[in-house]
Amino acid sequence: MSRFVDAHLGRLTPYVPGEQPQGRTFVKLNTNESPYPPAPGVAAALNRERIEAMRLYADPNCTKLRQAAADYHGLSPDQVLAVNGSDEALYFAFLAYASNRNVYYPDVTYGFYKVYASLLGAKGIAVPLNNDYEIDWKDYFGKDGMIVFANPNAPTGHYLTHADIKRIVMSNPDQVVLVDEAYIDYGGASVIPLIKQFDNLLVVQTFSKSRALAGLRLGFAFAQKALIDDLTRIRDAINPYSVNGLAQTAGIKSFEDRRYFGECVSAIVKTRARTTQALEAMGVTVLPSLTNFLMMAVPNMPGEKVYKGLFERGVLVRYFDAPRTHAYVRVTIGSDPEMDAFLDALKEVIA
Repeated sequence: MSRFVDAHLGRLTPYVPGEQPQGRTFVKLNTNESPYPPAPGVAAALNRERIEAMRLYADPNCTKLRQAAADYHGLSPDQVLAVNGSDEALYFAFLAYASNRNVYYPDVTYGFYKVYASLLGAKGIAVPLNNDYEIDWKDYFGKDGMIVFANPNAPTGHYLTHADIKRIVMSNPDQVVLVDEAYIDYGGASVIPLIKQFDNLLVVQTFSKSRALAGLRLGFAFAQKALIDDLTRIRDAINPYSVNGLAQTAGIKSFEDRRYFGECVSAIVKTRARTTQALEAMGVTVLPSLTNFLMMAVPNMPGEKVYKGLFERGVLVRYFDAPRTHAYVRVTIGSDPEMDAFLDALKEVIA
C-alpha cells in the first residue's frame, strides 16, 4: 500500500470473492450462479435497447423498475430501492445504521458483513451459530445495534421462519434488522410482507442468483418509506446512476416472466435434492439447505483437501479456511450434467 493511505484502511481485510478461473475450463460450482440463462425476454429487450442504453444516462430513480418490483411484491414504489447488486444495499445500510456503532451478525455467514463493519468503523459482534450451524433467534434479542443476517444463511443454508424473524424484529424496536434474502427463492418465504408492520425491518434481495443476472449487478432494498429515503439519500451522495440502463431493462423483463423463473428455480431445487441424496449415500455429511448450494464435509478428510482434489479434477467449489468451516466445502447446485461431473470427481477424491 502507498504511504498516503489512511492507517485504518491499511488494517482492513477485504472481502475475497470466489475464484473466476482464467485459461482453464472448470465445472464452476463456487459462486452460486444460476446454471440457466436469464429469462428469454431479457435477451430480446437488451438486443433492442442496448445502444441507446449505453449512449444515455439511465433513469437515476429507476422508476419503471421500482414499479415492476413493487407490483411483484405488493408494495408501493416508495418502499423499493434498486441498487447495483445487493452488496450496494448492504453498504448503504451499514453506512446509515452501523457506522461507529455496534452491529451483530452470525459468526459463520456472508463475509461482507465483517468487511463493511471494519471499513465503516463499526464494532462487528459475531454471534455464534449453534452446534448444528443454525441461527438461534433468541441470541438476537434486545441488541444495542443493527442486526444483519442472511436468510437462508450463507454458507450454511439454514432458514429462519417468519415467526422467528418477527420475534427478532419485535425485540429490537429501536434497531434496524436487516434480512439478506439472496437465496430466498430456493425454498423459503420472503419476509417482505412484514415490512408493512415494522418500521425497523429492511429486506435486501439480489438478481444475481435465481434471476441469473449476476453479470449485470442488480439488487433491491425493501422497507418502509423512511428507511428507503435514508438509503436513497446515501446513494445520491455517492452515485445516483449506480443502476445502469441495461440492468434496469433486464430487471423489468425478468419480473414479467414468472413462468420461466419458476421453472428454473424448480429445476435447481430438484437437482439439489438428487445431489443431497447421492452425497449422503456416499457417507458425506450435508447440512440441510434451502439455497442453491450445499455445505458438505467428507468424514476424516479436511475441507481443503476435498477442495484441492476436486480442483485437480476440474471441479471448482468454495473452501472457507476458518475454524468452524475448515471441514467443509460449499458446492453450488449447477445443471444435472455439472452435478454428475462433480459427484464422479468426488468419488475419486474420496477413493
